[in-house]
Amino acid sequence: MEMKGKTLILGASENPSRYSYLALKKLRASGIPVVAIGKKEGKVEDVEITKQKLSLEGIDTVTLYLNPQHQKEYYEYIISLKPKRIIFNPGTENPELEKLARENNIQPLEACTLVMLSTGQY
Repeated sequence: MEMKGKTLILGASENPSRYSYLALKKLRASGIPVVAIGKKEGKVEDVEITKQKLSLEGIDTVTLYLNPQHQKEYYEYIISLKPKRIIFNPGTENPELEKLARENNIQPLEACTLVMLSTGQY
């Protein structure tokens, strides 16, 4: 399995019943470096969840756990990171951001991070 680049989880949560929490745990278990941004600060395993839009290098994937209304404030930030792809997890589908991604040579994927990880497609 090839080593994938860094993943940014937008909408990260310390709440174990949240998909973003499960995705973070599974990404770390797969040895994938993770950066997490959420509504509240916290920590899951070795990953700090921050509220700040950090200046980041080398982000390969942005995986979204924010509904489309909450994504707007992150449009410019996401594009500025120049990720290779954005994963729109179920419930986060957003034609506006998908179009913006394509215009900036970023691949939008309507998929589920957890399913992709469990089937080796991540």
